[in-house]
Amino acid sequence: MINVAICGYGYWGRNLLRTFAQHQDFTVIAVADSSATQRDVLTKNFPTISVYNSAEEAINDKRIEAIVIATPVASHYALALQALDMGKHVLVEKPMCATSEQAAELAALAERKGLTLMVDHTFLFHPIVQKLKDLIAADTFGHVSYYDSLRVNLGLFQPDVNVLWDLAPHDLSIVDYLFDEDPVHVEASGYCHINDQLPDIAYVTLHFPSRSVVHLNLSWMSPVKARRIAIGGSKKMAVWDDMERDEPLRIYDSGITAQRQEDRMIYIPGYRIGDVHAPRIPVREALVGVAGHFYDVITKREQSVMDGRKGEKILRTLEMAQRALDANLKAINAGYAKQQP
Repeated sequence: MINVAICGYGYWGRNLLRTFAQHQDFTVIAVADSSATQRDVLTKNFPTISVYNSAEEAINDKRIEAIVIATPVASHYALALQALDMGKHVLVEKPMCATSEQAAELAALAERKGLTLMVDHTFLFHPIVQKLKDLIAADTFGHVSYYDSLRVNLGLFQPDVNVLWDLAPHDLSIVDYLFDEDPVHVEASGYCHINDQLPDIAYVTLHFPSRSVVHLNLSWMSPVKARRIAIGGSKKMAVWDDMERDEPLRIYDSGITAQRQEDRMIYIPGYRIGDVHAPRIPVREALVGVAGHFYDVITKREQSVMDGRKGEKILRTLEMAQRALDANLKAINAGYAKQQP
């Protein structure tokens, strides 16, 4: 049994507390939150758990062996550094840190100390992502030419990160898990409707050495919530609609074939329209898988699929996208300025 503390009792911290409290291999010893209101709720509902008003206090608790960090992104580095320095294992919310340099430092420290440092990329443990991983490994799709994601909602507006840093880590971690490639080029555009400093809509395109392209449509400004991913391969295609409960994943035996260059005078593609298959997907909460994986990595039963180096890799890609987004917004603002009387 591993004694764990949850740092941050906000929207996601509540889910983390529930998951770790129900896990047979963890004992939640403490929860920390800066809000007096949240601490009152914790004290009332969890009388056997120590409640601290700062994450630093929880990390200093000598009973604690593992720290779960669900605080604002700007605090991730300092808290994870303190925990690792004190010999504690760390699971930190995405994105791992504010910069890839911070992530690299934490990953190196965890490696030197022989400690587990993991990033909570929850979707890696979603049963559909794991099914897609198996299908790609079996060459079901053939060469994957595109991954197209629609991830939009009305809010939740984050005070400390923009929509890119809030939503893109989900897809970037999935793409890395499925294809294990580094992008060679990243393009991004976006818009600021509410806060001039924090884009609330972003469109990101990533190009990979295999000539696959990834496109992300990210928004806090949509009137409806949509979570849909399409994957196109030379053999088969797939659509995952996370809002569809009955058949969330559909595999299409469809595609496009082309004549050999020497056999055609003009380009006329051939279309293959085949059967549609909806595989049975087990019902399993992804966050439960995260907690179990955290335990298995700590106890040396598994190699981590989302360790500090993976977190650093995602951050490098985020930084590439942010630079492209900054350049785009600068050009747009310059264009607006030219139109002013």
